[in-house]
Amino acid sequence: MNSTRETLARYMRRSYEVDTAIDGTEAKEKITSNSYDLILTDLRMPGADGFEVLSCANTAGKNTPCIVLTAYGSIVDAVRAVKAGAFDFVSKPIKLDQLEAVINSALSGKSKAVQESVPEKAEASAPEGTIVPEAGDPMKAVFDNASAVAPSRASVLLSGESGTGKEVIARLIHEKSGRSGKFVPVHCAALTSTILESELFGYEKGAFTGAAERRQGKFEIADGGTLFLDEIGEIDQATQVKLLRVLETRSFERVGGVEPVKSDFRLVAATNKDLRKMADEGTFREDLYYRLAVINLELPPLRERRQEIPRLVKKFVAEFAVENGRNIPEITPEAMDKLCAFDWPGNIRQLRNCIESVVVLLRDGVIKAEDIPLISNPVKNELPAAGEQSVEPAPVNTPKAMKDIEWELIEKALSECGGNRSKAAEMLGISRRTIQRRLLEHGKKS
Repeated sequence: MNSTRETLARYMRRSYEVDTAIDGTEAKEKITSNSYDLILTDLRMPGADGFEVLSCANTAGKNTPCIVLTAYGSIVDAVRAVKAGAFDFVSKPIKLDQLEAVINSALSGKSKAVQESVPEKAEASAPEGTIVPEAGDPMKAVFDNASAVAPSRASVLLSGESGTGKEVIARLIHEKSGRSGKFVPVHCAALTSTILESELFGYEKGAFTGAAERRQGKFEIADGGTLFLDEIGEIDQATQVKLLRVLETRSFERVGGVEPVKSDFRLVAATNKDLRKMADEGTFREDLYYRLAVINLELPPLRERRQEIPRLVKKFVAEFAVENGRNIPEITPEAMDKLCAFDWPGNIRQLRNCIESVVVLLRDGVIKAEDIPLISNPVKNELPAAGEQSVEPAPVNTPKAMKDIEWELIEKALSECGGNRSKAAEMLGISRRTIQRRLLEHGKKS
């Protein structure tokens, strides 16, 4: 626990004043004699355990919110902790974004003076996978426009390459919308058309073999909230027609049902394809395109927002250090220069995966340039697999060569993921259907 405690303390000191205790007994003494805005305690530790710490905080009469961390993440412990007065419960391995969100919620009832003393609070409360852009950043306009349109009911289409943070912006729109319902994501490319229909519309008992009971669909679950359809360009024509009807009427029937179901959802869709071009070519319905793109926000690729890379790198390094119970390593200027110079065709998702690999394999407390497994020519982006030798690629100047490179990367990803296409697609920042098409093109069994 000592390593985790000190690592968390160093990370939190970026934004807060932090005091630590070596065990539960010392924690109780400090709580009794000091005033704190928040208590973060382990559940199992030497001396007094987390429940005794919670009891001490409650009896001290200071109304201090407590967050419990535990590796014993059972429902029983969670319920006990909450009943004992915990504000919330976070299981290990700790996810920094999750922990920061809980901390921000716990502090939300404090005075403005406390809130304003946290210089990076806006960044900490940003949705996972990104940071709030600074003035002059290419993403600043995207954030500003997303915030501006959030309170409206207008459908929003987010376009851009895979891994640029479209779901992050979708969550931002939902958070700033004022809608009381849930944020409901659906990854269209991961589902067949039949399964996607059941996921979206739900089904009645007996609608098909295995439908043992009625099930709500995502449209219904998103009532009062936001429905996020990722990779919308992958849905087939039949599903496009059904989606258009729902957008026009805000009602639908469950699979196997006849009664209309109404839902007050707000739709945000995302795509890495050119839907306008697809509409012109007849592969995507033009009327649906205009329904989706009432507001169209395009996210620039990471190579056009290089000034964000150092902040993203530091965020991911800290996240994976804490997650793996390690001290947060330093990053040499040469290593940061190497990361900033790379083109990152997989964008933020690829950068995040790379940093995770580096942190997990790091043998000392400093990330050096040689620890970062990137090849010198960023046109061919080798996967940042641990301990693997980089190979200098042959010159690539033709479309055929680029396609060959793509196939090599797909083969490599499938091999590393044990043939799991969904994992390989996520690693490469492409859709599962793209992998399926490439397999068919190369005569592989789909």
